Amino acid sequence: MIRINLMLFVLTVLMALGVVTAQYKARKLYFQLDQQAQLTKQYMTEYDQLQIEQSTWAMHSRLEAFATSRLKMHSPLAQQTQVIQLEAPLAPRVD
Repeated sequence: MIRINLMLFVLTVLMALGVVTAQYKARKLYFQLDQQAQLTKQYMTEYDQLQIEQSTWAMHSRLEAFATSRLKMHSPLAQQTQVIQLEAPLAPRVD
């Protein structure tokens, strides 16, 4: 009888340790998941800011001002423009 009680006690202690270990691992994984979610949110915010910055740098008026002031570029005059008309492409021959 004592032997059965002792075995049941040891089994109960081992099962309790298993439950505690499982809960610890679950909490640890939940904490890591929360950290990754925060990191994802931070990266998404940074990505949105970079998209705004990219659109600002690529604005047509800004590029035109940069080309005019720093690169000394200008739009060509009408006399400097030549229009070339291409003939319509021929349809492929069917034999």
